[in-house]
Amino acid sequence: MRVHVLGSAAGGGFPQWNCNSGNNQRLHEGTTRAQARTQSSITVSADGERWVLINVSPDVRQQVIGFPGLRPAPGTRETGIAAIVLIDSQIDHTAGLLVLREGAPLNVWSTEPVREDLSTGLPLFKLLEHYCTVNWNEISLQQPEFRIPQAPGLAFRAIQLESAAPPYSPHRNDPDPNRGDNIGLLITDERTGGKLFYAPGLGKTGPGVADAMAAADCMLVDGSFFYEDEMVRMSVGTKPASAMGHLRQSGPGGMLELLGDYPDKRRVLIHINNTNPILDPDSPERAEVEAAGVEVAYDGLDIEL
Repeated sequence: MRVHVLGSAAGGGFPQWNCNSGNNQRLHEGTTRAQARTQSSITVSADGERWVLINVSPDVRQQVIGFPGLRPAPGTRETGIAAIVLIDSQIDHTAGLLVLREGAPLNVWSTEPVREDLSTGLPLFKLLEHYCTVNWNEISLQQPEFRIPQAPGLAFRAIQLESAAPPYSPHRNDPDPNRGDNIGLLITDERTGGKLFYAPGLGKTGPGVADAMAAADCMLVDGSFFYEDEMVRMSVGTKPASAMGHLRQSGPGGMLELLGDYPDKRRVLIHINNTNPILDPDSPERAEVEAAGVEVAYDGLDIEL
């Protein structure tokens, strides 16, 4: 299985278009070795030809042009994108669907709550009916795993996550991890047996998450915030990381401590917010992450399993 990181930043990307403080300011001024990043998305393939796009960021056009596997295939309007999996209905994971409207019908997999959000609060599916249309397929949390006919060789298992539904969701103030507002994916290459656990939005851990981490050869997991009060520290927000559905990296019970239980796995942080000091390769926080044997994802990172 080949895994390609299309975008490694959280919503807004890095630098965020309207932010001129901290990491963003230093990147604008050229006083940091940090690299610009587009908004979070990956693509996976068993054969290197048929790719499953997991989340569709607003930066998808730039990401497709930058990765040969997804560029136009032979034919008038063909592409290497065989199917799309949405793990939630957040804007930064779904707005790019509108960018893909010129092609053939989109083969989309998601849970029922995500379909509901994208048909009501953020009605992208209804808009797309006037253009390419959407062939929607349900991801059921009761299903042990599912396969995508257009991308043979891969098996997917949905992992329930405790995180926050977006503000426009009817479930925003009614959290229920069993409903499927947010999921992670355990993806298996049926030929090699290689396994990837992908969870860019992870607010809390639980038995399902622990089992997926134990089974995986590689984890691409939530790297949004290093500190619980990071948004407050940077004077760009008032909410703590946990209230936004993300597990901080630092301190007892943080992501670094959690990942420390799996020293034999490849562990990579993705969905990194523009405020996070780990974006700066010379920061003490980045040094702490690397000392723990954990990687920081970047756009263009390739992983083979």
